[in-house]
Amino acid sequence: MCQGGWTPSHVCAASMTREQYILATQQNNLPRAENAQLYPVGIYGWRKRCLYFFVLLLLVTMIVNLAMTIWILKVMNFTVDSPLVLQSDRNVTVNARNHMGQLTGQLTVGADAVEAQCKRFEVRASEDGRVLFSADEDEITIGAEKLKVTGTEGAVFGHSVETPHIRAEPSQDLRLESPTRSLIMEAPRGVQVSAAAGDFKATCRKELHLQSTEGEIFLNAEKIRLGNLPTGSFSSSSPSSSNSRQAVYELCVCPNGKLYLSPAGLGSTCQSSSSICLWS
Repeated sequence: MCQGGWTPSHVCAASMTREQYILATQQNNLPRAENAQLYPVGIYGWRKRCLYFFVLLLLVTMIVNLAMTIWILKVMNFTVDSPLVLQSDRNVTVNARNHMGQLTGQLTVGADAVEAQCKRFEVRASEDGRVLFSADEDEITIGAEKLKVTGTEGAVFGHSVETPHIRAEPSQDLRLESPTRSLIMEAPRGVQVSAAAGDFKATCRKELHLQSTEGEIFLNAEKIRLGNLPTGSFSSSSPSSSNSRQAVYELCVCPNGKLYLSPAGLGSTCQSSSSICLWS
């Protein structure tokens, strides 16, 4: 429809503006999409059901693994702050092997004993790492500052024991004893027994021998007492001496070395009491 009434179409097109004409032409040239085919995007049908099934199965497996892990930690007492405890109705064995699979060490904890099989066994201190105890085929070394045996029977050694020093604990006595056999102390350069603040006693049931093959026996003291020596008899002609109590004696020696006492007189009385030497 044009201004001024109805006219033919070519007259109306002339009166249109150029912009209206271009717009109308572009709209007529646009393709029509009424009959275009649509393609769905996504997973549908049995594929979708399988995906949901696998996701559900994975979730169930994770839950079961987590529950089994918690159960194992609870049963075995695996905690962060508690020590590791290995328990068994029989033996617990820990093996060590080299790169070739050969057994190099074994530790077995049983009901009756704890056994360790290795070339060398060591126990070290936790602070400085020094060796407290070591054992191999040749020797056993104890590196602790003190070795204490608290058993009533003490320590039993089948062979010799080498040590430069034997010392008792403070305020305790040191006793060397052989209940059924002899006790022998030997040293090529001498044996010294000293009691700095006490007595030295040597007691025996039968005889006590002091022997020096090349030297002498030296007794150095303010007083030397020989108790329980036999006493010989001596009769004096003086009545005063017979009635008075004898207080002074003479020490006599028999040819075999036996010592005895004889009542002292004006002279030596050993010859008068020499009959006591015949009794020995």
